[in-house]
Amino acid sequence: MDKFMNILQTKVIPKANRVASEKHLAALRDAMVLTIPFIIIGSIFLILADFPVSTYLSFLKSHPQIQQALLYPYNATFNIVALIATFGMGYKLGESYKVDGIGAGLISLAAYFLVTPTNTVKVANNPTTVINTNYFSSAGLFVGLIMAIISTEVYRFIVKKNIVIKMPDGVPPAVAKSFNSIIPGFFAVIVVWIIRLAVEITPYKNVQNLIQSIIAQPLTKLGTSFWGTLAVFLIINLLWCIGLHGSIIANSVMLPIWLSLTSQNAAALAAGHAVKNIASAEFRYIIFVGGSGATLGLVVAMAFFAKSQQYKKLGRLSLAPSIFNINEPVLFGFPIVFNPIMWIPFLLMPIITVMITYLSMQFGIVGKPIGVLPPGTTPMIIGGYIMTGGISGAILQLVIFIISFFVYYPFFKIEDNLQYKKELESKKEG
Repeated sequence: MDKFMNILQTKVIPKANRVASEKHLAALRDAMVLTIPFIIIGSIFLILADFPVSTYLSFLKSHPQIQQALLYPYNATFNIVALIATFGMGYKLGESYKVDGIGAGLISLAAYFLVTPTNTVKVANNPTTVINTNYFSSAGLFVGLIMAIISTEVYRFIVKKNIVIKMPDGVPPAVAKSFNSIIPGFFAVIVVWIIRLAVEITPYKNVQNLIQSIIAQPLTKLGTSFWGTLAVFLIINLLWCIGLHGSIIANSVMLPIWLSLTSQNAAALAAGHAVKNIASAEFRYIIFVGGSGATLGLVVAMAFFAKSQQYKKLGRLSLAPSIFNINEPVLFGFPIVFNPIMWIPFLLMPIITVMITYLSMQFGIVGKPIGVLPPGTTPMIIGGYIMTGGISGAILQLVIFIISFFVYYPFFKIEDNLQYKKELESKKEG
């Protein structure tokens, strides 16, 4: 066992840390985090526009103008996630390269608009160029992130080559930064413009179609299938086992996909259509009852059934955070991290919870996520009800909690009995 632990510490953890801190993945993670407040704000208004109470829905149906008004803030927040993520990706990646983050973010937005297709329509008999605003939502998310990477890399390359307009020392810093961005921004725009022209002569016709066909759709199908979802959440817990923040690392890759599906479900709900996606951003909050690994059952076992004072106190101290899905005190205090005995239930739980949740939603036993994303600290039952729009989601979370208690309990008792014996021996020696 010591040899195995040594391999983890010397070989696995350093490599995993390098992956987690890779500039592009770190920028992607941070960019997606920037979108979360807007999604939560939009979710609040989406709930108000479609709260699952029959009398309330009847009232809204008889007063459609009220429902329409409630969707205005939703459209202004939830449906601009591609623009926020594009700017955020350029900004964070630029900062990681020690260049002007705001300049890189703004050039990323320009690059995104440059490759976004336009149409000409007549408004009051006047030809007008329009952009489909669906591209501002999750539909344009992958394109925005990729254009941000390309434009920021060009921007960074030109800046590092010192091909910039240098202003005299007396010029205010804000003005100097603006002029410094002209040449790097120009080259970034030229590169993206060439990409657009090249794609237009292909069967895809525009960059949006190209990215959706080649990257977005296959990645979404692979990552959100039953087996793909099971693999993702198992990897999250595996990373936690060796002391790495599994959720943050997984979010670097999966969050754009999950948020895209959340946005699709929200749009379907707002339009009065049935939601289709299961493995959206809400899915993780539904199964994370008490945090990664659904550890609330373990905390309750400690708080109310521990013999040892150590685990009893830890359980009671951890109970309040765990109710709000914060389980670092348990992961590092029990500990589960680097504790092979507790790895068994901790790795069993994502397998069980993904199977129960995914299959029950697929077969219509539990409602699918409706595109409403509450804060990750929303307590179970309340969160399940909000995220699925019905009592079935609340019941599902209660079932997960009960299962987690019985899965963790026998392994917890092994550790608790050992600790209790140590405490008794310590008292005798004292």
